[in-house]
Amino acid sequence: MTSPIVRFAPSPTGRIHIGNARVALFNYLFVTMHHGRFILRFDDTDFARSTEEFAGSIEIDLAWLGVVPDAIFRQSERIALYEAAAAKLREEGRLYPCYETQDELEKRRKMQQARGLPPVYDRAALRLSDAERAKLEAEGRRPHWRFKLAPGVVEWNDLIRGPVHIDCAALSDPVLIREDGSFLYTLPSVADDIDMKITHVIRGEDHVTNTAVQLQLFAALAPQAPPPAFAHHNLLIGASGEGLSKRTGSLSIASLREEGYEALAVAALATLTGSSDNVQAVRTLAQLGRHFDLAHVSRNPARFDPGDLATLTHRTLALFEFEDVRERLAALDVVGHKAEPLWRAARGNLSTFEDILKWWRVVEGEIAPVREDTEFLAQAAALLPQEPWDETTWSAWVGDVKTATGRKGKALFHPLRLALTGEESGPELAALLPLIGRMTAIARLAG
Repeated sequence: MTSPIVRFAPSPTGRIHIGNARVALFNYLFVTMHHGRFILRFDDTDFARSTEEFAGSIEIDLAWLGVVPDAIFRQSERIALYEAAAAKLREEGRLYPCYETQDELEKRRKMQQARGLPPVYDRAALRLSDAERAKLEAEGRRPHWRFKLAPGVVEWNDLIRGPVHIDCAALSDPVLIREDGSFLYTLPSVADDIDMKITHVIRGEDHVTNTAVQLQLFAALAPQAPPPAFAHHNLLIGASGEGLSKRTGSLSIASLREEGYEALAVAALATLTGSSDNVQAVRTLAQLGRHFDLAHVSRNPARFDPGDLATLTHRTLALFEFEDVRERLAALDVVGHKAEPLWRAARGNLSTFEDILKWWRVVEGEIAPVREDTEFLAQAAALLPQEPWDETTWSAWVGDVKTATGRKGKALFHPLRLALTGEESGPELAALLPLIGRMTAIARLAG
């Protein structure tokens, strides 16, 4: 395979959700594993709804997931390219003006359905004479422009779905340009894919029919160039079977980040859900890429349960080495010689990354010790050995306390944990005790 070039083309009309992230990750992991290029292309020709704020938030969300574009484009800055493509289609008789209003088109569709006919546009605009068009324009009608589909079946070998056949007789000629002269998604997408030499289009299965139209556009605009290969994956749905939408903010990447889920847990669940691969925690995106294969993607809808993110975040944090999180710890002021041993001790006990602060206070700050049996704790404090301490100190000390007091099991260990950490459970005290230190331990045990 030559080095692939892919694109992720969101509309900056809202915050991206986990379904959008799935598309971005599929594309990014594909080119990462095949040493290609990933283009972020903002479909912002809807000037009324597209904003720079949403474009910026999409870049932030992708960066959080670890998706780094090789190039960024805005379709709003490339209008001349689309106008040239439209002019070529007009010259070839493939783009024609239509004057029907939405109400007129809706009435026509209902009449067709009532007669048992498919609601396909009947190309009435092609039968208008020059005089009739001039009359409509004199009345203030402004045309929208449709692409005239060639008859026949469009076929391609989908990298996920296998052989696909779409009969264009069942499709209406798509509108490419609105009455106000602005472009809909279809024409700019194909013109950009040709110009940017996109080799693979990986996107949701809701675009399968669009692909038949776009393949005809590729043939009309660049007849000598091969079109991209297409892969249409199953869609993520919510835990209750509902669809996802940028407009409702359902499962937005921003909200998942704010709830404390790990980016790699989100990426793994978004990518591996709905495939034959087991969802598992990963330490890096490169590791996730090694599990990713388009051939493993199922044809069935992929149900995304945010409840699974909590477990996967916990497992992901447990995989991280200190070097993976050094900068994140420093941002929380978890620094110094205790930072690394604390991370190793606590990482398996974290629900979210910021839970490390609780254990940082245990070893480096102030806590509220829980003293259930002050006499026993005073005995234990008196038996604390002199420093230096290491991870064998805990075992030796509780052995002495057991001998002196006759306690064992929970009656021995539980009061010591409560006094030393203020918590019912947590990391191994063999690792925490040397970090707490003798003076602090005596103060917490004896008060």
